[in-house]
Amino acid sequence: MEQLEVFVLDNSELAEFEAINKGYRNDVYIRKDGKYYQVNVYHILRLQQDFQSEIEDYGYYAIDPNLILVKEVSNKEIIQTIIFLNRQMYFDEIKPVKDEESINLKLISIMD
Repeated sequence: MEQLEVFVLDNSELAEFEAINKGYRNDVYIRKDGKYYQVNVYHILRLQQDFQSEIEDYGYYAIDPNLILVKEVSNKEIIQTIIFLNRQMYFDEIKPVKDEESINLKLISIMD
């Protein structure tokens, strides 16, 4: 199995705490086969809130690209979900980001 690396822009305890409480995290990147992929991580309750708010305000909802749902927006749950998604070949279906977008990333996990 190929190596996966999971990165975030801010790997502090405060950033993780805030992500858990906000219900989303949009600074998650995965490196696989030398390419970087960005995902938007949401808890279902936050997604429902965003959906309802957008429908009320604008009459439509446009979903974020590369959105993944997790039980909790913690590093542990994000990593576990990414492992499962990789087994399902998820990253073969999405576009990688340009390398310059990943310059200031902080490694949180390596999976073989």
